[in-house]
Amino acid sequence: MCTERICYRMKKVTLQEVATSLGISRTTVWKVFSGHEGVSDSLKSRIIAKAQELGYEFPEDFPLDPLPEDEPPVNIAVAVCRPETSLFWMNIIHQIAKEFSSRNINLVYVYLPTSIDESYILPPALTGGTVHGMIVLNVYNPRLLHLLADARIPKVFLDTADSVPPEELNGDMILMENKNSVYKITSHMIEQGRKSFGFIGDVSYAKSNHQRYDGFLKALDDHGIPLDPSMTLTTPIGIDTYREEIESFLESLSKMPDAFVCANDHVGCILLQLLEKRGLRVPQDVAVSGFDKNIENPLSESLTTAEVPTMGLGLRLATQILFRIQHPDEPFEVIYLATKVLFCSSTES
Repeated sequence: MCTERICYRMKKVTLQEVATSLGISRTTVWKVFSGHEGVSDSLKSRIIAKAQELGYEFPEDFPLDPLPEDEPPVNIAVAVCRPETSLFWMNIIHQIAKEFSSRNINLVYVYLPTSIDESYILPPALTGGTVHGMIVLNVYNPRLLHLLADARIPKVFLDTADSVPPEELNGDMILMENKNSVYKITSHMIEQGRKSFGFIGDVSYAKSNHQRYDGFLKALDDHGIPLDPSMTLTTPIGIDTYREEIESFLESLSKMPDAFVCANDHVGCILLQLLEKRGLRVPQDVAVSGFDKNIENPLSESLTTAEVPTMGLGLRLATQILFRIQHPDEPFEVIYLATKVLFCSSTES
């Protein structure tokens, strides 16, 4: 009779165990061991090394040549505009870096401008052939998006400008679920008895903003509530002038709506401050909702919102760019990640 320890050692290592230990699919491991194409040399080397480490029994005719010592590292760029403006972006980047580090992949940080002129060209880090793929964050300038789309490397975008559809990006795009979440929030406030609604957020800035506005409009339409355009601020808003423009908008209103739905928590928190300044109570006089679950502003703790899982989002971006590098010829994907609606005191009487 053998001991438990000896029995464990006698167990055959499976393809699934090799795949799980590397965080990849069983099919990818199977391709390597069966001699099929479609797996990069660097990933193939990692799979073989991990299988050897785990004690996988290779077929007798399987080539187990030693790995070249000078094999070049995998470099993936994270190209981002204004990451310092929010902890939201830094959390996403941190999770991407953490995932890359676990896979011995180098993260190349590339800072991009928010506006460009006709003479602008992409940084050499993105065009010099030293990076194997690119993740694009917080970029909404249409011309810059098109320049990035033309880069001849695998790409994954988080959101896009409303005027640049996914099919023009030449890469994958990840979005949060926007429309249904805002529909749920707006419908909830309607069911509470609120009858007039405003929306604040630049819907031309980002596809996410427009989808949130679409959810707002659908909720009004489904409940038979007409839209009052005078109560919406959906035109372009300056990056650094949100407070001033929202305050000017509020001053232009002849009366306040029962509720404001905001494109994000940044706008929602500004609105909470301005309503308090005007002596209005939230939610008794005006209810307010946001989106993102911004943890930086203390006011956000009271804000009804849709929580974006930034850590999970960073991980999904990292795994998607690795998939795209390994499968460059597969159809591009538009991927939606679920949010969690959180009803807080800004809407709950």
